[in-house]
Amino acid sequence: MGTVVMYGSVTVDGFIADVKDQPGPLFDWMSNGDVPLDDSGGLTVSRASYDYIRPYWDQIGVTIVGRRAFDMTDGWGGTPPAGVDHVVVVTHRPAPDGWDPDAPFHFVDGVEASVARAQELAGDRLVEVAAGDVGGQVLAAGLVDEVRMDVVPVVFGSGKRFFGSADAQHLLADPDMIVQGSRVLHLRYRVRRHSA
Repeated sequence: MGTVVMYGSVTVDGFIADVKDQPGPLFDWMSNGDVPLDDSGGLTVSRASYDYIRPYWDQIGVTIVGRRAFDMTDGWGGTPPAGVDHVVVVTHRPAPDGWDPDAPFHFVDGVEASVARAQELAGDRLVEVAAGDVGGQVLAAGLVDEVRMDVVPVVFGSGKRFFGSADAQHLLADPDMIVQGSRVLHLRYRVRRHSA
């Protein structure tokens, strides 16, 4: 099964969006470089960020998001973002009326079932879990293998937390990757497992 990675851009004080669900300058680093990150032409990053992000994106088979993110993006128009093959939406509700049943989106109730479905779809590729409430729930369930964050030098003071409403301690190993980009610091941590 593929590695489960919790991922997102985050402020230095731990937020992925402000209180109105707006990312503000969190993604400015994705348009302030001179290296195209994808074929869209809209994403340009520093060479250091490209060398870190592009190989990661290429390994992702499935992204898990919450229903709120799905609704806010209008389901990315039925096309998974960043070239991902499938999106698993954690939700208690069915797909929206009129949703194309052939679109590679899967609506699953509960985080454990969502991760199981995502791993089935991903095979040996990475399963990415969006940071926020769903990511925090997957971490709390003990299903996250590593945490990746793109730390942006901005402080929000309040908003939507990277780890959602996680209310217990979770230990991470020392960062095994630290990459300084332009206006972003990329960090990767393995999740420490409790021994029985």
